[in-house]
Amino acid sequence: QLQLVESGGGLVQPGGSLRLSCAASGFTLDDYVIGWFRQDPGKEREGVSAISNSDGAIYANSVKGRFTISRDNAKNTVYLQMSSLKPEDTAVYYCSARPTGTMVYDAWGQGTQVTVSS
Repeated sequence: QLQLVESGGGLVQPGGSLRLSCAASGFTLDDYVIGWFRQDPGKEREGVSAISNSDGAIYANSVKGRFTISRDNAKNTVYLQMSSLKPEDTAVYYCSARPTGTMVYDAWGQGTQVTVSS
């Protein structure tokens, strides 16, 4: 059974940094695209970043240059390093997985709250 567990969220001041982790179980990262999404109440879910063997890393324009996605295959974990955080980055962050070559993310974590505020 595919399972994803996010961690690393919290409260940070504007300009600060956080690293989110997405621990995967029940499958290996090599065969999947792992994406990070975020959603703030009242707003639509937004794709933030994704990583795969075939396409490497991609980023939303809103986070390009500030966020870095990476993976540790030995730990079956994907990370999202977030720097120069802004109040508008406040949201619940989710990681998700879809098999390489498919279009639908069908496994989701429970989410981790990131709040950027002074």
